[in-house]
Amino acid sequence: MRSIQTDRVRELVRQLFLKAQTELPPDVRAALQQALRNEKSEAGRRVLLELLENERIARCEKIPLCQDCGLGVLFLEVGERVRFEGAGLLESVNEGVRLAVKEGFLRAMVVADPLYRRENTGDNTPAVVHLERVPGETFRAVAFPKGMGAESGSTFTVLRPLDGEGAVVRAVLQTVERFGANACPPLIVGVGIGGNFETASLLGKKSLLRPLGRRNADPRYAHLEERLLEEVNGLGIGPAGYGGTVTALDVHVEFAPTHSAGLPVAVNLCCHSLRRAEGTL
Repeated sequence: MRSIQTDRVRELVRQLFLKAQTELPPDVRAALQQALRNEKSEAGRRVLLELLENERIARCEKIPLCQDCGLGVLFLEVGERVRFEGAGLLESVNEGVRLAVKEGFLRAMVVADPLYRRENTGDNTPAVVHLERVPGETFRAVAFPKGMGAESGSTFTVLRPLDGEGAVVRAVLQTVERFGANACPPLIVGVGIGGNFETASLLGKKSLLRPLGRRNADPRYAHLEERLLEEVNGLGIGPAGYGGTVTALDVHVEFAPTHSAGLPVAVNLCCHSLRRAEGTL
């Protein structure tokens, strides 16, 4: 059995959210650079140049990549042989988020009551925490501050079991065509297929944690990702919605077993600023 002090968790969360808010992961930066080489629209190229310059300034000066500092989403993988000592795990996670907000001058985006009073909590808490138990003594955390501009363009539907690949492709294209220009393209499109109402959506979000350019291990779903990327870019929405060649940097698909009577499909859009950072203890 391995013991971990929760003050170490708090410190790791603080570091990861500060890094995620100010530094694009290398794979995302490389994808933007490749997009600049591929983009045929002059307006689209200007947008991509500005995005890359924005990323450089944020990284060098340690300031937020975007004014929308997002919801503090956190994925935790915790080994079955790990126990925690000290303050509660969720309490420590939220304290790490609070410290990052204060230190990084991050804009507080969270309201406690979503419908009526909508009072800001002032510190971007509570975080949205997804905890998965895994074998061994692992502790891995992925900070994923997710802006609402793209999140609000995400969709969920349940297709008929025999609708097949074509229906899945149409569901993704309809989502991007409807919301893509408002979701700060070029996009990264996460698609979850299978499971049920909640798991399909979570699959779509988790797919965004995979490095850009890395295909699904199943060759059928890898082919689907390539088809979707080609067809999404064929929509011509382009960077910032000004028209162009590159509407999406990549499309990732994850799948899970589902009920024989349905074909759940969730589409989770992410803007060009795919902010994520990971660490282990």
